[in-house]
Amino acid sequence: MEVWQLVLVGLVMLLGLFGVLVPGVPGQAIVWAAVLWWALTDTSRPAWAILIGASALLLLNQALRPLLPARRTRGTGAPRHTLLVGGVSGIVGFFVVPVLGGIAGYVGGIYGAERARLGSHRDGWASTRTVMRAAGCSILAELFACLLVVGAWLVVVIRG
Repeated sequence: MEVWQLVLVGLVMLLGLFGVLVPGVPGQAIVWAAVLWWALTDTSRPAWAILIGASALLLLNQALRPLLPARRTRGTGAPRHTLLVGGVSGIVGFFVVPVLGGIAGYVGGIYGAERARLGSHRDGWASTRTVMRAAGCSILAELFACLLVVGAWLVVVIRG
């Protein structure tokens, strides 16, 4: 697979990661479709292993989703901007500090946005807890699963 094709696959995956943060956009499906496209083009053994692993992980995430709180942020009083900041921080954190940085970045981004909006440490943490109960766990689980897939794809592509 040529470099420009890998860049396009990566951009589709990035679109899928941001799609996880937007209600109604099938972020997991977009990430999986990018992995499928890559595996069908690059028919190596690692490519198919990533496709099988991504399929299993994303299906498991879909199966466990009903056990997590639903995405209901309207009742929390937090704007959508807060979840967007948390999601972008989670994506950046995942690549700065592999794996654990995604969780810390997501929660830290929500706290930072709420602290800036509300103006106090105590109110920021209270609002962060409320947002995480209402929607954060569901979005975090979906984002984390997609980040693991993208991270595994990056490792295989970089090692070539």
